[in-house]
Amino acid sequence: MTKVAFVTGGAKGIGSAIVKRFIKDGYKVAFTYNNSEDKAQTLVNELGENCKAYKLDVTDSNAVDTVIAAVEKTFGEIYVLVNNAGIAEQALFTDVTDEMWHKMLETNLSGAFYCSRAVLKYMINRKSGKIVNISSIWGEIGGSCEVHYSAAKAGLIGMTKALAKEVGLSGITVNCVSPGVILTDMTSHFDEDTMNELKEETPLNKIGTPEDVAGAVAFLASADADFITGQDLAVNGGMNI
Repeated sequence: MTKVAFVTGGAKGIGSAIVKRFIKDGYKVAFTYNNSEDKAQTLVNELGENCKAYKLDVTDSNAVDTVIAAVEKTFGEIYVLVNNAGIAEQALFTDVTDEMWHKMLETNLSGAFYCSRAVLKYMINRKSGKIVNISSIWGEIGGSCEVHYSAAKAGLIGMTKALAKEVGLSGITVNCVSPGVILTDMTSHFDEDTMNELKEETPLNKIGTPEDVAGAVAFLASADADFITGQDLAVNGGMNI
């Protein structure tokens, strides 16, 4: 039976690379999008019948339950969940409003909670499955002017470790990938000088690609990682060593 991966925020950037990697590895892939319908449809057209897109706001827990139930019923049993959907924002800590704080945590942390909770009732019943959360280097070491983002991503690492302990006896692994600086829309606003500075701070002296992150996710979803759980895999060119 072909395994099914469910990827949130899969229409562009790191998410799109993850979707493409899973298709390359022989999975069927259901992915979600929120505001990128055109990119989602283009990706489906490119990848064919083994790929399907679902519009979903991951901060809506009822909608999450509905979409995941639909995938399980009409597309296939979810073997891998990748919690990738997220937002980023830079602001001085004293300029972060209540709305900005809550939106950041709802999208980057609560969304992963809602999706994991919805999928786990199926995985636990089958006693198999893999969850991979996408955090960030800033969740590991903190980022100036990104306190709300760093807090949400650090929470995701904590959730990964705690959940891994809880569901291990059900044959389910839970791991995390924390990218460093990656060439995506989230870094497109950086000027050339900033990008060069970031390269110089990285021992490998280069900026990562979405495919670098997708490769790490594919590994954690594979049989090669069956004895790995509760771990945070840093994909950052050595930036935090």
